[in-house]
Amino acid sequence: MRIAVVGAGIAGRMLAWRLSKLGAELGFEISIFDKAARHSQAACSYAAAGILSPLAELEMAEPKVFELGCRSLEIYPQWLSQLSSQVFFKQQGSIVAAHGQDKVELEHFYRLIHRKLDNVADYAQKVDLAIKDQELASLGEGLFLPTEGQLDPIELLQALDRELDTIVWYDNTRVVSIEKGLLKTEHDTHAFDWVFDCRGLGAKESLPLRAVRGELLWLEAPDVNIKNLTRLMHPRYRIYIVPRPNNIYLVGATEIESEDYSPVSVRSSLELLSAAYSVHKGFGEARIIKSVVNCRPALADNLPLMELEDGIGKINGLYRHGILLAPALIEKAIEQLLESIDSKEEVYAVNA
Repeated sequence: MRIAVVGAGIAGRMLAWRLSKLGAELGFEISIFDKAARHSQAACSYAAAGILSPLAELEMAEPKVFELGCRSLEIYPQWLSQLSSQVFFKQQGSIVAAHGQDKVELEHFYRLIHRKLDNVADYAQKVDLAIKDQELASLGEGLFLPTEGQLDPIELLQALDRELDTIVWYDNTRVVSIEKGLLKTEHDTHAFDWVFDCRGLGAKESLPLRAVRGELLWLEAPDVNIKNLTRLMHPRYRIYIVPRPNNIYLVGATEIESEDYSPVSVRSSLELLSAAYSVHKGFGEARIIKSVVNCRPALADNLPLMELEDGIGKINGLYRHGILLAPALIEKAIEQLLESIDSKEEVYAVNA
């Protein structure tokens, strides 16, 4: 069975990898098509912070996102152990905090997730931050979310790339149309049994997608020793500070309704850096080592799309949750694919 995966972002690569692992057993032949060069960093997940926080996202997301995110957190340790390259991953919990004048935002967050979850005590604990993390003592009381984690999206994408060395990869190739059994590029037409469209914003001609711009700053801060992923509640934005090895911290929050790939704006930089400095004065002597921008695909309801029908699969609209949701969505897509194959084989056997 010949299967094409169109789009080499996090969903496309992860899907191609999982299908390729089934290839020897089920006779799958996998090909990837992507408009960018293979080793470029064009995929929007290269600009992601790698936050795995289904509960924190529940504040503004539907319960479906929480459920899929929790499933992904179960899948990640198993799948990462199967990669030949190591990927930074830790699941040591996250902290949600607020300054004194914004404590009402923290209480609002807690009440909101309490309404959405029956067993919220399993996912959120009120803590004295001076005890939980001395570096955050100035923020007083906060919430500790013990099940949440993070990983390095760049390491993950590169590791998946290496796993896909044995499959056919058409890079610098723009797909212009996808039909049952056929995939058309600007120069050729290819026949496949199944085509999975994972193009993100590249699929706007067939899906009502919009772009949501995200901006991220990488800081080197040797004077800071924050241990947990930390989210700061604020009336206008939710800033996150993501600690990485070697004194690196990723700081982001911005979510702008725009398909604008230009560099990080002055306003965003000021807001992100001011908020980081307000959390820990050690950020005052940090060095900005990188800033990244990309646009994420979103549907009107901000929920992901995963559907398979008549030889065409669609995985899109992952919005700001690409890294969080990808494993759970890929698992579901492959389950449906195998069910479809089994169903066709049963029909063939009856008619034979």
